[in-house]
Amino acid sequence: MKIIAVYAIKGGVGKTATAVNLAYLSAKQGLRTLIWDLDAQGACSYYFRIKPKVKGGTKGLLKNKADLDHLIKGTDFDGLDLLPADFSNRNFDLLLDDKKKPTQQLRKLLQQFEGQYDVVFLDCPPGITLLSEAILTAAEIVLSPIIPTTLSLRTLEQLKAFIQANKLDNLQFVPFFSMVDRRKKSHLDYLQAFTEQYPEFLKAMIPNASEIERMGIERMPLTAFDCKTRSAKAYQQLWQELQPII
Repeated sequence: MKIIAVYAIKGGVGKTATAVNLAYLSAKQGLRTLIWDLDAQGACSYYFRIKPKVKGGTKGLLKNKADLDHLIKGTDFDGLDLLPADFSNRNFDLLLDDKKKPTQQLRKLLQQFEGQYDVVFLDCPPGITLLSEAILTAAEIVLSPIIPTTLSLRTLEQLKAFIQANKLDNLQFVPFFSMVDRRKKSHLDYLQAFTEQYPEFLKAMIPNASEIERMGIERMPLTAFDCKTRSAKAYQQLWQELQPII
């Protein structure tokens, strides 16, 4: 089972859209796929037409020997399940802080899915918190969308420093460009500069396009309702580039 955290320090960079589309493509490929909506806003749950509500809330999730199977919901797509968000996820940090070895809690919870799923996507809230550390400890890959701007470069450096400081040596850091607008000279300049400075960037670039916003209207992955758009093709390229490390 491969655990992939779609995570960035900065909000509004396309994390949820990425997690939703890649999870769909994973299931379409025949992999048993789970996506866990860890953000209290519940956008991922909304896209899959599932109520962002978990019985017992976040506190129930973190109980000793908590069984998560009964909380998982099937989506409209074969092979793709969802562990929904809950508004109480906003208290995740406080609840983790009350636990022994708080950064190990998500890893322990996810262990029960070994043999049940091939790939687990974690749709993560932004920021650097105790929950972030637990997420990065649980994951094997952190897939990080980066907008080609000065502030995004700063958060990229912060995230790399955070991973190094916490000695997460087994975590594979995989950045890619998101919300790219090729009409902007500044974006083009940063694309070139980032690529030269950080060769680990994937080649796939997700555009800043209105078709991605339609996911909120259709309430499903873009790659499910319009696979021929440039954005859908960009998500498909992103998924293909991930294949060698999954």
